[in-house]
Amino acid sequence: MSAAAFDTSGDPVLDRRLDWARAFLAEADFAAAAELLAETVEAAPNFAAAWFLLGEAREGQGEGEAAREAYGRALALDPADRLGAGLRRARLGGAPEGAEGVMSAAYVRTLFDQYADRFDTALREKLAYRGPELLLEAVRAGCDALGRELRFGAALDLGCGTGLAGVLFAPLVERLDGVDLSPAMLEKARALGLYAALEAGEMGAALGAMPAGGLDLVIAADALCYVGDLAPIFHAARAALAPGGLFAFTLETHEGEGVLLRETLRYAHAEQYVRALAQHVGLAVVLLERASTRSEKSVPVPGLVGVLAAD
Repeated sequence: MSAAAFDTSGDPVLDRRLDWARAFLAEADFAAAAELLAETVEAAPNFAAAWFLLGEAREGQGEGEAAREAYGRALALDPADRLGAGLRRARLGGAPEGAEGVMSAAYVRTLFDQYADRFDTALREKLAYRGPELLLEAVRAGCDALGRELRFGAALDLGCGTGLAGVLFAPLVERLDGVDLSPAMLEKARALGLYAALEAGEMGAALGAMPAGGLDLVIAADALCYVGDLAPIFHAARAALAPGGLFAFTLETHEGEGVLLRETLRYAHAEQYVRALAQHVGLAVVLLERASTRSEKSVPVPGLVGVLAAD
């Protein structure tokens, strides 16, 4: 689709309606937002952002099927799914098996490119985020349990973001590389001067491109909650790790089975799912404990911190 169809209708008068609609949505006046947005998409049927907001308004009204239809129109107009319409449809239920329930790279990139300038402050001050600290504590405990030194050769920071985890782990490694989908976040990380190399790309692809046995440590702080099916990343980590290498990560979790897409559009993975997957790919569970990395509305989000070891 053209950029114009994504973020503008081409008519400034219609574009301003999106600001008004967002204001109605912020006040939970879903009926007013839906009325305004329905008129907007009638006048500009290729306006993806308007269809997406109409989905939000219909969802707020409790009209699940109408919301799914609006999200579907947004997704058809923007197959890269920069707004996350496919995820919204999947969360409403009835999504077909396939790509619709998968978080698109374009959505994650767009989200964090927009978020980069206020990312650290928002996480630390508003969400009480402590993922990197928990991850470091877990790796230290894992090394103690294995009777090995807390030192590593080559390390890869998955979803490195602005480098919050890199600050803590760089002193422990000989070489630290990072990968993230968001170029804007990588610019923040690059300014730290801690990473030997930074790549704009997908985590699984970056791991898969590593030489077999070429890494001693793989970390993922608050990154795997943007991945539903963890199997490709776990397989790639196993292949990339040298004997005795560690894969350390934080996750959001839930009390059910398998994988859950939460209302925040982040995935939660059941503990047994993680254990079974680790066993399947041949990674030994050194540590897997309940720990919350962040809060939402002042309530700790259930989570896991894990350390797996390659044989």
